[in-house]
Amino acid sequence: MYMKIRIKGNSVRFRLTQSDVKQLCEKGSVSEQTNFGDLVFRYAVKMTDDTDTMSASFENQRITLFLPERLGKDWQNNDQVGFQHHQDELFLLLEKDFTCLDNTMEDQSDNYPNPKLMTNQ
Repeated sequence: MYMKIRIKGNSVRFRLTQSDVKQLCEKGSVSEQTNFGDLVFRYAVKMTDDTDTMSASFENQRITLFLPERLGKDWQNNDQVGFQHHQDELFLLLEKDFTCLDNTMEDQSDNYPNPKLMTNQ
């Protein structure tokens, strides 16, 4: 699993690989963590059936993004790139992670094929 999170100002963006999306759809959640010595920063995406809109919480050094099950249950089987929502002043974005167009040293073997590369062939 190689889920990524990007935070900039009041924007939180989660990017999920193919394996991450599969796990989310099949098991209902996917999570990752970053260790800072004795402290651990955790982030997760969880499906929920008790809401119609995406939302997020931050508790105990953990950001959790909640995705309505009705939106995400078939995500691995469709072309939906992602989901977005404004929660008060916070902008939330959940999307499939595509391969980069430029050269990168990062392992991208589990990323989705970039649609821009496919149209250039």
